[in-house]
Amino acid sequence: SYLTRELLPLLGAHLPMDLERVGIFGHSMGGHGALTLALRHPGVFKSVSAFAPIAAPRQCPWGKKAFSGYLGADESTWLAHDASALMAAQTTPPYPGGILIDQGLADKFLLENQLLPEVFEAACAQVGQPLTLRRQPGYDHGYYFIQTFMADHLAHHAQALS
Repeated sequence: SYLTRELLPLLGAHLPMDLERVGIFGHSMGGHGALTLALRHPGVFKSVSAFAPIAAPRQCPWGKKAFSGYLGADESTWLAHDASALMAAQTTPPYPGGILIDQGLADKFLLENQLLPEVFEAACAQVGQPLTLRRQPGYDHGYYFIQTFMADHLAHHAQALS
C-alpha cells in the first residue's frame, strides 16, 4: 500500500508525471513484487514487466519460507501475494497489451526451481493474458542479464503507456 497509496501520489504532487500512465517492473523478488502489485492494482499500473521473477512463491522453497514467516502457516492467505495465483483468479486479461518477462536459462535459481516462470505462463494461458516470456540462453540472474535486455523493457512500457 505504500507504493500505491503514498509514494505514487507524493511523486505526482512533486514531479511532472502523469499518474494515468504508470508502469512497473522489477527483478527477482522485485519482479515478483511488480507482478503482484500490477495484478492487485491494474487501475494504477498500465504496464508490467519483470526480469527473472519469483513467479509462483507458494510452490518454491524460498516462497514457502518467506510466506510462512511473514504471513503465517495458513496457506490460503498466501494466494493474494502469489503472482501465478493472482493471474489464475482473473476473469479477463488485466493487461491486454501484454506482459513481458525475461528469464536467463543459466540462472541457478531457475535450475533450483525457485522461480517457476512456467507456472505463471500457464496461468496467463488459462485466462488469455498475452505474455511474452523470453527464455534467454547463456544468461544468469545478474547485472549483465538485466543490462542486456533493459532497453526492451523500457520499449515495452513506452509502447503500453503511449
